[in-house]
Amino acid sequence: MPYSLARIKVEDYAKWKPVFDQISAARRVSGGAKKGILLRDADNPNEITILIEWDTLENAKKFIQSEVVKKSLKESGAIKSDFYFLNEVEQVKI
Repeated sequence: MPYSLARIKVEDYAKWKPVFDQISAARRVSGGAKKGILLRDADNPNEITILIEWDTLENAKKFIQSEVVKKSLKESGAIKSDFYFLNEVEQVKI
């Protein structure tokens, strides 16, 4: 399975979250996102990590590089963002 991993530092989580939620349908319908996990740093709640599973790696890259994402990052008060594209190798036993 293909994934994207985003690490985002924001000015204010409460300002960022509604903007993130507003593009939920675009992620799913246009982007091909299947499911995701939103995490906040335990020591700094304005540092966010998002792991999203996609239908294809191409759709993940296309969506992350889209104007929708660029606009939402600017609108939401994102200070810094880094995106990584990953392919699942295996699920490990814990």
